[in-house]
Amino acid sequence: MKAVIPAAGLGTRFLPVTKAQPKEMLPVYDKPTIQYVVEEAVASGIDDILIVTGKGKRSIEDHFDRSFELEYFLKKNGKRDFLKEVEAISELADIYYVRQKEQRGLGDAIYCAKKHIDGEDAFTVLLGDTITSSKIPCIRKLIDIYNEYGSSVIAVEEVPMEKVERYGVINPKPITRNLYLVEDLVEKPPADEAPSNLAIIGRYLLESEIFDHIKDTPPGVGGEIQLTDAMRRLDRIYGYLFDGKTYDIGNKVDWLKSSIEFALWDESIREELIDYIKGLLEEWHEEE
Repeated sequence: MKAVIPAAGLGTRFLPVTKAQPKEMLPVYDKPTIQYVVEEAVASGIDDILIVTGKGKRSIEDHFDRSFELEYFLKKNGKRDFLKEVEAISELADIYYVRQKEQRGLGDAIYCAKKHIDGEDAFTVLLGDTITSSKIPCIRKLIDIYNEYGSSVIAVEEVPMEKVERYGVINPKPITRNLYLVEDLVEKPPADEAPSNLAIIGRYLLESEIFDHIKDTPPGVGGEIQLTDAMRRLDRIYGYLFDGKTYDIGNKVDWLKSSIEFALWDESIREELIDYIKGLLEEWHEEE
């Protein structure tokens, strides 16, 4: 199965840092966000990945390409650990690129992958600004569900009702403890109109018929072609309640929280970082 990673957004919520740098390349601790996403696809058994980019996203391609000058420098200076890490990035998977030439929404970005997916019954989608963490990769779970039920499936999680307007939300019919039949989907509904608090988290497994539905979908919220609107046209779609943790790198606060949490996983700096944070809190309390 192939994976599509949409990474063509302008990242306006991170300006000015994203003026000349893709938001997907913002580091979460010691890796760019999109590397975590690619690694999830690879850990799920996928080695054919298409990244949908746009203007000013060339650094994404450079990151996953070979860097001969850097590799030579690291080898010459005996930095074997760094060399091994850098070489591994370019060997993660077969990665291809296509540009979304105009900002027309997530649905249109997915449609850019049509030729690459041609001939496949289904494919996976991982948003380039969302990281997931669990014992079994989220996309691997979606593949397993697809193999069992034979229909499109998307990952969802519970969010506070006051935040549902940020997401696509499903109207769920329970099938098992963590699986739902999706009876409807709504893109960014007001809290008082949301059918549930189960929000789509940026992991999808879609049957290829979705391309025909995207083509027939008119612009929706924000004047963009919404993938959620196109998915409503699918004959059957399931929602998997993700049992891991999601890191939304789409805004500054969540990005900072994610970087701190990932850094705390590193035992070599954990105590120093905790002491530093404690010291900052003490200083603020004293000033108050």
